Amino acid sequence: MVVGAVPRFAVSPHVGMSWRRESGFLFAFHDLCSILPTTKRLGVGVYNQTSAAIGYASEKFNLSAGPSISVYSMDACGATLCGPVVGLAPGGHAQVNVYFAGRLGVSVRANVDWVGGQSLVLPGGVAAMLVAGPVLRWGFE
Repeated sequence: MVVGAVPRFAVSPHVGMSWRRESGFLFAFHDLCSILPTTKRLGVGVYNQTSAAIGYASEKFNLSAGPSISVYSMDACGATLCGPVVGLAPGGHAQVNVYFAGRLGVSVRANVDWVGGQSLVLPGGVAAMLVAGPVLRWGFE
C-alpha cells in the first residue's frame, strides 16, 4: 500500500459474506481493514473499506464487483509535508477468489477510492489498493 509519496506496507485482514443462487448469481458483502504499522516518524493508521457487490460464483471461483465506502485516519506524507489525513471516500471494488484445494484458495482484491477534501499534506484524487492472499471458504449446506 502506498500512502502519499512514501511507500508503507499494511496488514489487511478482510472478511466477506456471500450468498450464491443455483444459477451462480452472487450477492456479497466485504469489509477490508488495512492497518498501517507505525514508523519512526508516523503513527499507526487505519483505512477501512466496506462494499456490497454482485457477481458470479462456481465451485472453483467467485468473481464480484460493486460500490464501496472507505473511512480512513492515518498519517501521510506529501512532497514536503507530513501530517494526519482523515476522511470518508466513495469508490468501487472488484474481487476474485480461486479455490484450488477444496475450501482453500487465493483471493485478489482491487479497490479504487475517490479521496477528496482539503488537506495541506495530500491533494484529493484517486487512491488505489491491491490486496492478495490466502482465502478459506466456509459454507453451510
